[in-house]
Amino acid sequence: MSEYTWDHLQLRSPDPELTAAWFERCLNAEIVRKPGKVDIRLAGINIFIAPVTEGDGVAPPPLPPYQGLDHFGLTVDNLDETVTELKNKGVVFTQEPIAIRPGVRGCFIRGPQNISIEILERRLG
Repeated sequence: MSEYTWDHLQLRSPDPELTAAWFERCLNAEIVRKPGKVDIRLAGINIFIAPVTEGDGVAPPPLPPYQGLDHFGLTVDNLDETVTELKNKGVVFTQEPIAIRPGVRGCFIRGPQNISIEILERRLG
């Protein structure tokens, strides 16, 4: 049976530089510039940011809920500290922190182009 490993995620943006800057400022992503493009590295994953131009046939971001990829999740050691940092950066919360189940708390934020991002704190034991 084949074994899979992550290579990348791809986003589409009308302003890849602005999108990359948001991820750098808000989520500490590393901006990776290559000739003619800008990408990011976030939590060990390469995220390619493809430009969107008028007339190229790319649909606008959907309003949630919708079918397909719903969100991606990141973990942190201290959710309360992270929430404070994100709020100080002006990040929009679509769900404030809640207890999901014993040992797991999380919240949702809205990224560029309506990207939904879950931030989780997992406590073992």
